[in-house]
Amino acid sequence: MNTHPNFEDYEVGYDIPAKPGMDEADIQTPCLVLDLDALERNIKKMGDYAKAHGMRHRVHGKMHKSVDVAMLQEKLGGAVGVCCQKVSEAEVFARGGIKDVMVSNQVTAPAKIDRLARMPKLGARVLCCVDDPENVANLSAAAVKHGTQIECIVEIDCGAGRCGVSSTQDVVNIAKMIDAAEGLKFAGIQAYQGAMQHMDSYSDREAKTAVAIGQVENAITGLKSVGLECDIVGGGGTGSYYFESNSNVFNELQCGSYAFMDADYGRILDKDGKRIDDGEWENALFILTTVMSHAKADKAIVDAGLKAQSVDSGLPTVYGRTDRVEYVKCSDEHGVVADPDGVLKVNDTLKLVPGHCDPTCNVHDWYVGVRGGKVETVWPVSARGKAY
Repeated sequence: MNTHPNFEDYEVGYDIPAKPGMDEADIQTPCLVLDLDALERNIKKMGDYAKAHGMRHRVHGKMHKSVDVAMLQEKLGGAVGVCCQKVSEAEVFARGGIKDVMVSNQVTAPAKIDRLARMPKLGARVLCCVDDPENVANLSAAAVKHGTQIECIVEIDCGAGRCGVSSTQDVVNIAKMIDAAEGLKFAGIQAYQGAMQHMDSYSDREAKTAVAIGQVENAITGLKSVGLECDIVGGGGTGSYYFESNSNVFNELQCGSYAFMDADYGRILDKDGKRIDDGEWENALFILTTVMSHAKADKAIVDAGLKAQSVDSGLPTVYGRTDRVEYVKCSDEHGVVADPDGVLKVNDTLKLVPGHCDPTCNVHDWYVGVRGGKVETVWPVSARGKAY
């Protein structure tokens, strides 16, 4: 898969927001901008942390949906592969050259199972989550049909209240079925506590993770009692990775947002009571937006509205300013920026930190990578819109 287009074939402002070599000031807005220096520091920092703690890091591709970012995470951060939430996402990463791809979700629809079973032919190790005994037989039949192998991990509901089984006995029963099924391989346990990742308090997150760790310990003991070992004991997010990595239970982290950061994650607190975007991680992703109107003296209107971002986790914050400029409201095509002191003018640009990076990235076609005031690279959002 070629993720690097021939930019000579593209016209800035028509099909692409910028080209390599351009000045940052000439980028067309609204678009996603990556501070490459900050991104690389974040990736290397998490990679060094995982290595120092004897952990593998499987990065969460659903966050950035970019083969190029995933490749950078492998190169600079030692990532072992990616997690995806959809088969269509997984196919993009496998075709793009990622060799270890996990669908950290259930795959139950017949057509999707068939596509999953064909993916190993792209040269990738392919894994998925299971929480239903009937799903095992269907996955097995598809793998046999295509002459491939699907590795399966049993998902534990450790507090998120979504997918996953709750009891050790259910984990053992499903694992035994996977182990006995033709075309399948039992690979371990998935235990991601997503519901607590954005809790403000470090101690509250720690308490929730402790419950999950106890469930996983019990499951591992139960599996060992029937002769099954886990290659993967996976979980851990940007808000909890330090708990899983020091548990002596988990061996694989699945952090995603740490690489870009967003306003909602940034506000949670570390063990010293500091925001995690104030030293632990840097903001590397921004929505670049332009002031298009200042007809009202106390407010500026920018070109980044609802169609340029997701506000499910709150409005974006304005980055890098010490004045009273604040993004306060948005409609489809417009953002309203409070400017009580009248410091902005038409065609000024602002960097916005999105409230939630994952769905924001999913509505854009391109990342514009900037270093030292120049556009260094433009990457496609490779799996944009892959929701099936």
